[in-house]
Amino acid sequence: VNIIYMILLAFLVTFVACNPPPLPLDDIVIEKTFTPDRCDRMVKSGDFVRYHYIGMFPDGKKFDSSYDRSTTYNVFVGQKQLIAGMDKALVGMCVNERWMIKIPPQLAYGKDGHGDNIPADSILHFDVLMLDIWNTEDKVQIKTYHKPESCGRTVQVSDYIRYHYNGTLLDGTLFDSSHTRMRTYDTYVGIGWLIAGMDQGLLEMCVGEKRIITLPPFLGYGENGDGSDIPAQASLVFDVVLLDLHNPKDEITVEVQSLPDHCPRKSVVGDFMRYHYNGSLLDGTFFDSSYSRNRTYDTYIGKGYVIAGMDQGLLGVCIGEHRRIVIPPHLAYGEEGTGTKIPGSAVLVFVVHIIDFHNPSDTVEITSVKPENCSNNTKRGDFVKYHYNATLMDGTYIGSTCTYDVVLGAGQVVIGMEQGLIGMCVGEKRKLVIPPHLAYGERGVDGEVPGSAVLVFDVELVDLEEGLPEGYMFVWNSDVTPNLFSEMDKNKDAQVDATEFSDYIFQQVKEGKGRLAPGFDPQRIIENMYDNQDRNKDGRITEDEFKLKADEAAAHDEL
Repeated sequence: VNIIYMILLAFLVTFVACNPPPLPLDDIVIEKTFTPDRCDRMVKSGDFVRYHYIGMFPDGKKFDSSYDRSTTYNVFVGQKQLIAGMDKALVGMCVNERWMIKIPPQLAYGKDGHGDNIPADSILHFDVLMLDIWNTEDKVQIKTYHKPESCGRTVQVSDYIRYHYNGTLLDGTLFDSSHTRMRTYDTYVGIGWLIAGMDQGLLEMCVGEKRIITLPPFLGYGENGDGSDIPAQASLVFDVVLLDLHNPKDEITVEVQSLPDHCPRKSVVGDFMRYHYNGSLLDGTFFDSSYSRNRTYDTYIGKGYVIAGMDQGLLGVCIGEHRRIVIPPHLAYGEEGTGTKIPGSAVLVFVVHIIDFHNPSDTVEITSVKPENCSNNTKRGDFVKYHYNATLMDGTYIGSTCTYDVVLGAGQVVIGMEQGLIGMCVGEKRKLVIPPHLAYGERGVDGEVPGSAVLVFDVELVDLEEGLPEGYMFVWNSDVTPNLFSEMDKNKDAQVDATEFSDYIFQQVKEGKGRLAPGFDPQRIIENMYDNQDRNKDGRITEDEFKLKADEAAAHDEL
């Protein structure tokens, strides 16, 4: 019996040692189970907090949990809305910090307990995770972590902006992001289109600036949250980058980056212009470039062929000028954008280089330097020889030649060149500016002259041979012999063949009795003359067919 008693006593001692009764607590006990690396704010008395908790007895038995209700516990600290021990214990906690808080009964529910769940004189353990802290005195907090070097303009009330954001709760839980939708958030600022805290937090931002905006719930979604991802009484954190900014009252802004030394003319409404450009959004995002296509953009200006802001921005420019044109969306592609690279309500930035412009009413512009002796001037029909250098208006080289030979008025050069060469004397130098409608037109010359290009020729006349009267390809220098037909008819067969005709004309030219039109193939001229005389086209000219030019009723290139 004694042995059995001793064994039973030992068992009871062992049992009691393994499950000792809870020791009485004089005050709260805090065990910090997780502390975040950063603690930007700690709970103070008077703060409002949101936290999750699991309530347990010392033996681990759960009596309550906010997790089971899928909602945080939201309460003011230090205002007797909590049991005294919890009011005391929460002070000093950080967001995302986790504590095991042990509260003696005198700082909990004491001798009365609480309902059926918490007996009298219970020590309570709370596993607490702090998620949010704010105070009714809080204001919008702004932390700028990137600011561009240049900030010419900041957001003001009634401005319209485009920005990207990540929205999180104070514990870092993501509730929304414009980045995931791959579309900016576009809105007016300061007129109630946004929650109050964002209306405040976005003011004074620069395009390209990045800032973190922290809002207390009374400047966010308040007591009700947003009904889905944002809980009630939640502080909100927005990580924002501003991409675009304008005001509906904005006009275009023009910054002249460089001007040519000489600007004899500035563009006006109705001019046709060729220019290069780089197009970007206000944050620098590239959307288009004429350089990448290796072709200028060619258009009329002031006539609605381009967006309204560009129509305005291209007026008053010089050839060779570089300028930066900033265009608000209401003068560009508006709320819809282009559907591809230009988003809706986007401010556009064009850096342009003016290559040339002209007006459809333009004529050839002539600048002349004449020699001292300048008496014999060129006219239609003259055979001229000249040197030239050719460029575009921006100085791009097109071509040059030592000597170029043409007959004026014969369509051998562009119309503008023919006009520019009329009235010159040997030794004279001219600068000719020829608009495209008097040069190579809209098509240009493939690989050499762009379409709709104004051309510049530096010309020097080196030789001049007077042409024949208009309509003549051959003239007599003296009186015509009355026996012309018989002199041609060498074999006296009463008809002149092509060889007899050709030999005779060449002989007259050689002897100085006649002249062929200069600048043309002599043989072809004579062939045409013979063909005109051969009325019946039998390959022979009879005396009945043979006539002088003066005898013709209509003009022909013949004798």
